[in-house]
Amino acid sequence: MTTRQHTFLSRRLAGALIGVLALCASLAGGAAAAEGQLRIAKQFGVVYLLLNVVEDQKLIEKHGKAAGLNIKVDYVQLSGGSAVNDALLSGNIEVAGAGVGPLFTLWDRTRGRQNVKGIASLGNFPYYLVTNNPDVKSIADFGEKDRIAVPAVGVSVQSRILQWASAKLWGDKDFAKLDRISVAVPHPEAAAAIIKGGTEITGHFGNPPFQDQELAENPKARIVLNSYDVQGGPSSSTVLYGTEAFYKSSPKTYKAFLDALDEAAKFITENPDKAAEIYVRTTNSKLDPALLKTIITNPAVTFKVAPENTLGLGQFMHRVGAIKSAPQAIGDYFFADPRIDTGS
Repeated sequence: MTTRQHTFLSRRLAGALIGVLALCASLAGGAAAAEGQLRIAKQFGVVYLLLNVVEDQKLIEKHGKAAGLNIKVDYVQLSGGSAVNDALLSGNIEVAGAGVGPLFTLWDRTRGRQNVKGIASLGNFPYYLVTNNPDVKSIADFGEKDRIAVPAVGVSVQSRILQWASAKLWGDKDFAKLDRISVAVPHPEAAAAIIKGGTEITGHFGNPPFQDQELAENPKARIVLNSYDVQGGPSSSTVLYGTEAFYKSSPKTYKAFLDALDEAAKFITENPDKAAEIYVRTTNSKLDPALLKTIITNPAVTFKVAPENTLGLGQFMHRVGAIKSAPQAIGDYFFADPRIDTGS
C-alpha cells in the first residue's frame, strides 16, 4: 500500500468513526453532556502519557467518587487535529486532545457560540522534524520531490510550527510555503516510512516516541527542526480542550478530570519506570523500555497541567490570518483554574 493510500485510508477510518459517534449522539437526542459523563479523544504518542496513566489508574473515577459522583469515562483514539475538532464540535466528545494549533483554530471559530477553550496541558515536549534525505540540512533544503508527513496539513500543531519556522525564514507572506509538500499521515505510519526509507516521505514532523525511534533505528535520520527553537523555549504543544457548556454544566466532572491529570503528572515525574510500564501495556507498544524511559526522563520534558509558552503560536496564527482573533493572555483561550492561570 502506498503512502497516499495509507493517508486516504486513515482519513476514511477517522471519518467513519466520527460518523458512528454522530449516529450514537443523534439516537441519544444529541443532549449536552451531564455530570458524570466524560468522553475523551486522544491521539498517538508519549505526549498522551498523562491520559494513559489517568485511564490505567482510573484517576477520574477516583476523584469523582471523592466528590460524590460516579463518572463514566470513555476514550476515543483518533489521528489529527481535524478529526478531533470535528468530534468535539459534533458533540461526540467532551474533551479533545490535540495540538495547541487546533485549539487556537477552534477557539477562534467558536467564539460567541460553543466557546471552546483549553482545559490543561499534557506537558512540555520538544517535537522534531526528522528527515532521512541526506541532502536536507534545514527546512530550506526540502524540494518538490520531498514529502513532509504531519498529522493534519495546515491544522496540526506540527504543521503550524512548520509554518511559523517558514515565516521566520522566508517572511510571513510565505508562511505556508511547505504546505504544498506536506501530507497527512498518522505518526506510526510516518515513522515506519522514515525508518524504512524508499518512500515519498522524506520528512516527518512527529512527537515522542516516534521521532526517537526514527533517530535510533535509521542511521541516516537527523533532526532538521526542533519545535522549542521555533517557539522560543520549552512549550506545551499538545493540550486538552472542550466547550464552555462542558465547563459550566459539569463542574464536578470537570474538576475531577483536572485533579486526575494533576495527580498523573506527579505520578509520572516521581515514578518514570512505572509510567513507562503503563505506556507499554496500555498502548501495546513495542518500544524499547530503555528508550522510553530516556524520553520520559529527558530534561527537556516536563509533565504538568499548566500550559507554557503557548501564546506566541496563537499570535503568529493571527498575524498571518490563520485566525481572526488575537489572543492576548492565557485566560483568553484557557478556562480559569488556579493551576492553569499561572500558565503562558
